[in-house]
Amino acid sequence: MMKRILAIAFLPLAVLLLLSAAHRTDKKPKVLIFSKTNGFRHSSIPIGIEAIKKLGEANGFDVDATEDSLAFNRKNLKKYSAIVFLSTTGKIFGPDQEKALQEYMHHGGGYVGIHAATDCEYDWPWYGKLSGGYFKSHPNQQEAKLIIVNKNHPSTSFLPDTWVRKDEWYNYKYLNPDVTVLIKIDESSYKGGENGSNHPMAWYHAYEGGRAFYTELGHTDESYSDPLYLKHVLGGIEYAIGKK
Repeated sequence: MMKRILAIAFLPLAVLLLLSAAHRTDKKPKVLIFSKTNGFRHSSIPIGIEAIKKLGEANGFDVDATEDSLAFNRKNLKKYSAIVFLSTTGKIFGPDQEKALQEYMHHGGGYVGIHAATDCEYDWPWYGKLSGGYFKSHPNQQEAKLIIVNKNHPSTSFLPDTWVRKDEWYNYKYLNPDVTVLIKIDESSYKGGENGSNHPMAWYHAYEGGRAFYTELGHTDESYSDPLYLKHVLGGIEYAIGKK
């Protein structure tokens, strides 16, 4: 009889503990924006940070932002479901930070590269494969025609087959052949293209245990008030997070 009374008495506590555990595992994903520059610095970076924070507020993920490469350590990176490299340039990591990013991806992390994320870490081939390419050059900003070649992705499923917009269009000196291309640019629609008929602008791939997405778009301030572009970026972030 006494055992039954004790079991009943402890039942509410057990229920509370279970509910508490369920609550802890139901936390919102957290995303880190990293925008360190040791080269050209894009004026659109602060606008981009605020735009991504608003995307997080509206779509169920928290956002932190930093330009401190020391944030790339095992303990800190464990907090984040995805890391957004927002127009990073130049040499941005030391050996310890490189190792931390590699371990993060090996444990299922998510990478999102925006615009100049391919204009950094040229001496670290692992990063070039992660981002999917290395920047070579660009012509003047101008309007061009983008061709959506894959709509089976949250970053492109809603886009028109042909998307005409103005931005700064990169040429690449290296492209990872193992990525899945989402968007190409029609070099006949603007002046200064140097990658020919196979000139990708956005792609994704599984990489060493994690997920990586890159979009070349996003040089201009106006990009971060463009609903189509923001939805494109959101889809890339959700893919990197692993959100279904």
